[in-house]
Amino acid sequence: MIDVWTEKHRPSTLEEVVGQEAITGRLKAFVENESIPHMLFAGPPGTGKTTSAIALAKDLYGDSWKQNFMETNASDERGINVVREKIKDFARTKPIEADYKIIFLDEADSLTSDAQQALRRTMEQFSENCRFIMSCNYSSKIIDPIQSRCAVFRFNNLDQEDVKAYITRLGEAEDFKISENAVNAVMRVANGDLRRVTNILQTAAISTNEIEEEDVYSVAASLRPEEIKEILDKSMNGKFMDARDDLMDLMVERGLDGQDILKSIHREIYNLDIDDKSKLKIVEALGDFDFRITEGASPDIQIEALIAKMSALEE
Repeated sequence: MIDVWTEKHRPSTLEEVVGQEAITGRLKAFVENESIPHMLFAGPPGTGKTTSAIALAKDLYGDSWKQNFMETNASDERGINVVREKIKDFARTKPIEADYKIIFLDEADSLTSDAQQALRRTMEQFSENCRFIMSCNYSSKIIDPIQSRCAVFRFNNLDQEDVKAYITRLGEAEDFKISENAVNAVMRVANGDLRRVTNILQTAAISTNEIEEEDVYSVAASLRPEEIKEILDKSMNGKFMDARDDLMDLMVERGLDGQDILKSIHREIYNLDIDDKSKLKIVEALGDFDFRITEGASPDIQIEALIAKMSALEE
């Protein structure tokens, strides 16, 4: 799905970026001093990393920001050739009416080790006329030589109030209504990820201009709290086949995949009326099955195995 609303409602300046005031305050100081170091933006998706990089470029360069700013997604072009060719070619050209250009590498943790080593050397060679901003979900996947050359900024999930204010602003701008229950459902499903908030609302608003809770769970491919609680209760009471059948029906109906289910279960585990030792075992099992699905195991089999393990806990 094209992120039409994401681009349309992206803040134009650092002043408009919400929920990351400590970070944007430091970035604005860099702009005021016209001195930008190499930077690493790390944190969960949808928390403003790309937005902050683009807003910084707009504040720094004004109308000429597009000529002095290059964005590339490292998950699409992750090999060493993209560093040796595309990035180096842009880095060696002179900036336009500025002291230096900015190269923004989104999802830099997808770069191979060889590509990161080549990038380190490029950062050294062209530091006079080029600055690098890298964003990633996991800074641990960025090699130490690059991290030591960067000012590191760690983005956090947005507060619920910031997300709620964003939903209200989006509703006014795009002329749709949303119920209070639907707002809470969006915040629950998105978990502080504004990109996901935008995509959910954009998808829901295509079919209706009065968004309700059921619309949110339908387009987000997520289970309602009461649905997952009922399945978990059946599992914990040893009713494996009943829990399995209910879950499989919902997976087909909503188009859920294995990791969607695991995330829904994880959100509700702590609300179950069971002892902490049982919760510990379930969370440990969730980690194992999530890893297996990530590594390519069959989601259906792994979800059934998780339910079976939970059903056996009380025996």
